[in-house]
Amino acid sequence: MPSSIVQFAVADKLINIGRVNSLWPLTFGIACCAIEMMATGCARFDMSRFGAEVFRPSPRQADLMIVAGTVTKKMMPGIKVLYDQMPEPKWVMALGNCAISGGPFSFEGQYSIVLGADKFLPVDIYIPGCPPRPEALLEGILQLENKISGWNRWKDPEAKA
Repeated sequence: MPSSIVQFAVADKLINIGRVNSLWPLTFGIACCAIEMMATGCARFDMSRFGAEVFRPSPRQADLMIVAGTVTKKMMPGIKVLYDQMPEPKWVMALGNCAISGGPFSFEGQYSIVLGADKFLPVDIYIPGCPPRPEALLEGILQLENKISGWNRWKDPEAKA
């Protein structure tokens, strides 16, 4: 994160470009959306071109948590502990309808499902779908890159928006 007292614009820009080209997601999947997340890491979709193919086994090595699936109230404290163990800066993606709003498990009288990961985590990117396609996860990674660095990888930097 850039300092609020001293600004080093060129250095901050280079650091952010390095961050977006080496996002390290946490190996963490809860339900069926995790299958689509694993498929995104395969050769057909090639997450390595975005620098995000290295799924880390430890939260202390990861900077991106992809909440992929249904979050129960019993699992919520454990997920929060994993998030708290991640070093700063860190980002969170909610992958799938269950992680966004409880999905098909959101009905009157249900007592065990958390109705969205944003109830206990600061979610940066929402990726809808049940389950979302691997292309949607790649689009979410591009949106996160844009949010972190302020530039779009596929847009000409000289072009006026």
